[in-house]
Amino acid sequence: MEADQSPERTPDGHFVVVRGRKWRATDPSIPEEPAARLRSHLMSARRAVRDALDQSDARAEAAARARVNRAKIALGERGTPWWEQSDRARRERWEGGLVELDERAPDA
Repeated sequence: MEADQSPERTPDGHFVVVRGRKWRATDPSIPEEPAARLRSHLMSARRAVRDALDQSDARAEAAARARVNRAKIALGERGTPWWEQSDRARRERWEGGLVELDERAPDA
């Protein structure tokens, strides 16, 4: 897959396929601007995990992994499958996650 290509999706759209492995797809109902902010939080948290591992800082690693998990839940990639949630529950999931991640951001 080229960097500028979207990954293959399963026919139902619930999963993406990367190198033959299925991963839950991001909730397509999230508007682009909040989805981009959530992805930014996710990548920042992943970098924080890497940095904490490099520094052997277990406390920072746990905090960063919690941020990764929160971002993935907000994106619909973990937790209750987004296709099983009502539109209202889906919106509450990503809006609440965004508020929480904005408050937890290291530079907040």
